[in-house]
Amino acid sequence: MKSLALTLCLRDDPDKIEMYKQYHRQVWPEVLADLRAAGIHEMQIFLRGRRLFMYLVVDDDFDPVEGLRQAGTRSARSREWNELMASLQERAPEANPEEWWAPMELVFDLNWPQHRPG
Repeated sequence: MKSLALTLCLRDDPDKIEMYKQYHRQVWPEVLADLRAAGIHEMQIFLRGRRLFMYLVVDDDFDPVEGLRQAGTRSARSREWNELMASLQERAPEANPEEWWAPMELVFDLNWPQHRPG
């Protein structure tokens, strides 16, 4: 298992930001099943202003771009969810053209060997 961090922005519209939060309080069951079937074991999304940060724990062979694409297209309900979410989101300025959720670089881990006590 490995951990991944990704970022994205919400559109600069308070109503859309609130809508995004409301939808994520009750994610459709088919979407949750498709995320798990894609190899995602844990997912947390954090919000600050318009900036989203997503933390994932995934299978070792999980590729963030392809894995999220697979999860989002696995069923008609997930495709509907992704279209709805895309209407509320926009790429982060630093994302590459092929990225929606842009992977972030790990720059610190408290559990790296050099940071462990004695």
